[in-house]
Amino acid sequence: MSTHTNSEISFPAEHSGGTKRIWKIFWVLSFLTLIELALGYFLYAKHPDLSHTSILATKIVIGVLTLLKAYYIVSVFMHLGDEVRNMIMTIVVPLALFVWFIIAFLWDGDSWKNLRNTNAGSKPDTHEQQVVPAAKEPGQKD
Repeated sequence: MSTHTNSEISFPAEHSGGTKRIWKIFWVLSFLTLIELALGYFLYAKHPDLSHTSILATKIVIGVLTLLKAYYIVSVFMHLGDEVRNMIMTIVVPLALFVWFIIAFLWDGDSWKNLRNTNAGSKPDTHEQQVVPAAKEPGQKD
């Protein structure tokens, strides 16, 4: 009769004490979200009173904060920050190309729309045409 011994010994996984880092990231993400919400509310409430430049600047700040939040989420919670550089590049480069394609297609579509409105520049833009009332001749009644 043979005795069978199991050489595999399993122990419960040790908790690595990484909760402090997770809470730190939680508070950073919460703070960034509150800033985004405050800027969005400010933009909503003051939109008619703001200049085009300040509206655009506020939207750019909100976009940058959103990208910063995405970086934290991908880096910490998806563990991409712990990977080697080549692994990071296999994710970041296609993502950057995808964003570039979206921007290029939107730009091209807007250009095509504007050219279509002007018959490729052969007539004035239909959005800028103004209806000018006919001038009245002296002595003419309404």
